Amino acid sequence: MKTIRSMSSLRALGAVAAVGLLVGGGATWHGIAAEPTTPVAAVEAQAAPAVSRAAVGGRESYADVVKLVTPAVVTIRTEGRARVAPTGFGDDDQEMFRRFFGPQFSPGQQPQRRAPRAFKQRAMGSGVVVSADGYILTNNHVIDNADDIRVEFTDGRGFKATLVGADKPSDLAVLKVESTGLPTVKIGDSNAVEVGDVVLAVGNPLGVGQTVTMGIISAKGRSTSAGDGSYEDFLQTDAPINHGNSGGALVNLRGELVGINSQIVSSSDGNIGIGFAIPANMARHVMDDLKKDGRVRRAQLGVSVQPVTSDMAESLGLKNVSGAIVSSVGEGSAAERAGVKRGDVITSFNGQPVQDFNSLRNRVADMAPGATAALGIIRDGSEKTLSVKLDEAEVSKQARNADDAASDDKAALGVSVAPLTPQLAERAGMPRDTRGILVQDVNPEGRAADAGIQAGDVIVEVNRQSVHTVDELRNAIRKGADKPALLLVSRDGRESFVTVRPS
Repeated sequence: MKTIRSMSSLRALGAVAAVGLLVGGGATWHGIAAEPTTPVAAVEAQAAPAVSRAAVGGRESYADVVKLVTPAVVTIRTEGRARVAPTGFGDDDQEMFRRFFGPQFSPGQQPQRRAPRAFKQRAMGSGVVVSADGYILTNNHVIDNADDIRVEFTDGRGFKATLVGADKPSDLAVLKVESTGLPTVKIGDSNAVEVGDVVLAVGNPLGVGQTVTMGIISAKGRSTSAGDGSYEDFLQTDAPINHGNSGGALVNLRGELVGINSQIVSSSDGNIGIGFAIPANMARHVMDDLKKDGRVRRAQLGVSVQPVTSDMAESLGLKNVSGAIVSSVGEGSAAERAGVKRGDVITSFNGQPVQDFNSLRNRVADMAPGATAALGIIRDGSEKTLSVKLDEAEVSKQARNADDAASDDKAALGVSVAPLTPQLAERAGMPRDTRGILVQDVNPEGRAADAGIQAGDVIVEVNRQSVHTVDELRNAIRKGADKPALLLVSRDGRESFVTVRPS
């Protein structure tokens, strides 16, 4: 069975562990002599379009590109603390102990549970220096849960890095080292990449040292549904990449960054020629937002859509099997205000064709909240264009936890939350007009768990102030960071106060 893996190499307790996860044109060579054409090649050239090939010292080579790029591709080593949860004993476990230790072992004589054990977890990946003053692009999964991050250059220099920001939905992170005059890789236009373009992958696979591999762009606009899977528009490549390549560079033959290597598909946990890179244009957008605001601001349309199948296209009288059919429209959403209705088929966004849900989601997310876009739809066989003013996506919709900012420990509760919409309230068996923050998941080692908060609870107030958004929750916790926070929590229709101690 095929599996999707990240390419970061993890090392814990001395053992190597692979952890699964989870858009430059063709080459133009200047000042390099072309390889002499043989008579056979000359005949072939008359029958097919000429393909330019670079030659250095009489041989084909990518050496000039490699020399340009490799000094700016770094190795990233991280260290964090992990905990092994204590083992619990249920009825099956007790029966097992009776078989081994005899009938004298009774349910009331359970062995003493061990306390959680902490140990250091080390990881390794790659990164790309994109500014001379020390900003580095890498994958979020390379630095996730890291307490200490170090960056190593090929010239032997090493720096302690700070985390500028991380974005789990896109699996991107930005680091900063304190230095100047660093070698960089220029960020290219990944939209200009075409299937068949030659690319080079640079990183530190399996810790063997910096390695360069070559391949082509195999496909564009891929979605693997691995990891968080929220915003995916991968470039697929057959350039060999393995564990440790995560966060490394995928460059074109002009030495421009067109992707950040992120995932592989493999049945053997090693490279089989199916790798995925986050497109450089997406990386640039995420980096700019993280540097400016510490988080990524994305636009939201407010619809649920499905891919158009051939049967749907025939039923709806569509000329092409493409687009995204609207299955629901969010109450009060940008789409509802623009007049989008259930059953509409979205065919274009700002003049660009919509092939499927993934392309629509990524085009919307790339817009600034509050921007106006043209939405092409087909309704009852007629084509229409609607003008829609986009909303800002809720932070929770981007899979951010209330405590995901490493620099904001005082506001960290150890919970994953979402604003309580009427639809969520109804599914949870609550009145549709219930307001608050729905707790989706609880870290068993976090402050909220210590206070008794559970998944499914609704946080109504913090320190006697109503909270309706994730930011309101974070700000309320942050204001009273030096004393216990008083939370009003609704559970099973009953409200009660809970205190959460300071971090």
